[in-house]
Amino acid sequence: QVQLVESGGGLVEPGGSLRLSCVASGSILMIYDMAWHRQAPGKRRELVALITHGGSTKYADSVKGRFTISRDNDKNTVYLQMNKLTPEDTAVYYCYADLEESGDVGNEYDYWGQGIQVTVSS
Repeated sequence: QVQLVESGGGLVEPGGSLRLSCVASGSILMIYDMAWHRQAPGKRRELVALITHGGSTKYADSVKGRFTISRDNDKNTVYLQMNKLTPEDTAVYYCYADLEESGDVGNEYDYWGQGIQVTVSS
C-alpha cells in the first residue's frame, strides 16, 4: 500500500518561512509528477507547485518567486520551501504523486497525502 505523509506545517508569522516535506512509501516502481496543492476554508483546492521526475517545475502565479519545489528521487520525497508567507497562504497543504506501483507495472495512479495545516498569522 502506497502512502504519502506530509510534515513541516504549523503556525508562522507573516513574512516568515516554512519547509514542507512529503515522503512516499510502499511498493513504488516509479514516481512521475509530484506536487503540492492547497485548500483554504471556503475555497477550491488549487495547485501550488509541481515538479516532474526530471526536475521541471510549474508554479501558481500567487507563489512565484516565494515558493520553491524540489524533490529527492532516491528518497521518494518532495519539498516545498515557502518564504515571505502571507495570511493568504493559510490553507491545508496536500502532497500529490503520480506513480507506478511495483505490482501493477504499466499503470499510473494518483495518490494524495492526508494534508497538513499551514497558518500564517501574527
